[in-house]
Amino acid sequence: MSEASRPNSSDSRRTFLKGSTAAIVGGALAANLSIAKSAHAAGDDEIKIALIGCGGRGSGAANQALRTEGKVKLIAMADVFEDRLEGAYQQLEKQGGIKERLDVPKERRFVGFDAFQKAIDAGPDLVILATPPGFRPSQFEAAVKAGKHVFMEKPVATDAPGVRKVLAAAEEAKKKNLGVGVGLQRRHQPQYLETIKRLQDGAIGDILATRVYWNGSTPWLHTREDLEAKAGRKLSEMEYQMRNWYYFTWICGDHIVEQHIHNLDVSNWLKNAHPVKANGMGGCEVRAGKDYGETFDHHAVEFEYADGSRMFSQCRHIPGCWNSVSEYAIGSKGTADISGKIQANGADEWRYRGPRPDPYQVEHDDLFASIRAGNPINEAETGAKSSMTAILGRMCTYSGKELTWEEALASNIDLAPETFSFDTTPKSLPDANGMYQLAVPGLTKVV
Repeated sequence: MSEASRPNSSDSRRTFLKGSTAAIVGGALAANLSIAKSAHAAGDDEIKIALIGCGGRGSGAANQALRTEGKVKLIAMADVFEDRLEGAYQQLEKQGGIKERLDVPKERRFVGFDAFQKAIDAGPDLVILATPPGFRPSQFEAAVKAGKHVFMEKPVATDAPGVRKVLAAAEEAKKKNLGVGVGLQRRHQPQYLETIKRLQDGAIGDILATRVYWNGSTPWLHTREDLEAKAGRKLSEMEYQMRNWYYFTWICGDHIVEQHIHNLDVSNWLKNAHPVKANGMGGCEVRAGKDYGETFDHHAVEFEYADGSRMFSQCRHIPGCWNSVSEYAIGSKGTADISGKIQANGADEWRYRGPRPDPYQVEHDDLFASIRAGNPINEAETGAKSSMTAILGRMCTYSGKELTWEEALASNIDLAPETFSFDTTPKSLPDANGMYQLAVPGLTKVV
């Protein structure tokens, strides 16, 4: 949706739905949409939801989806781990205002590696994909094949084969008129929407460069010792990596992909493009130990766009350092903090001073409103390209090479295991000392 048409408050969403209902109902039927989609266009019918991936972000996304306007109900949940599923269900039960929207009996709580497909087959209209990102491509593909609307968390893949799978499924989703939201919530924040509109309208002239940062602290760590103490048994390597997934590239993508994607996406959005090549450096300077897996603790990448402009990127997980989560633009006539401040040459500084609703809620409000209006938004392609931008950056820092977009996207190095079970042996394994092999720039192959 454009900023002009996107509802930003409960009142505006009600006006939007009321004004569009009559025209949409007839149009949806004429376009041979399913009865379910036509009913949703009227804004009256219930949208049934399945949650796939019941960690903190998954339960948060379900909570937000259940607070959207109109009739909604959570009818199925799925996770590989039963304790995560039951914990998420209990958390949702405690949330005020949504308990009556929960309808997930034991028979629709699915556990195991095939649980996602069972949830898709349980009859939802929309599925929330919030498993670790290594699973996203196959689960998105399955949801689209089944004709389901989707909200999926970022990133949408951790390697180039996964991105290609998502791009192919995105095209199928368009053909089926399916709504697809991606958890890049800055695209639903009024301060970013207004600032980027002004910048694209020429507020600081031509955009010559952007600077983007996610320099902060390590988000969380689950040690093997603690996990096994809690389980009362030894964990298989596969279960351990899934429980401590942030530190394994096949399932997380490294923090440049899982976290820094937000900032990279802002630059792509402003430029309305993706980079054509990149080079960079990174490594693991201070984050040492068996449970930190194979990911780096810092990355610095220079991306180049087709028009010759650059994006300078930093992300770091090192304590005691300069921290910043931010995005800036440098133009031929001034500069901008893309989150809401512009300083054009010879002009007074402009600051965004409007409302700041919770963007995590607004991204769901926008998706559900668009589905009910019969004109569902589809963010899958932009989500895939921003995920690939981050993957390109990681490929450069891991290899030490300059790579083009085409070279990176064509890579056939698939990081995921060939099969999934707790007995599966992941491709990355610890050595005799329990340490995992880090990428070695100059030696590591990425294409």
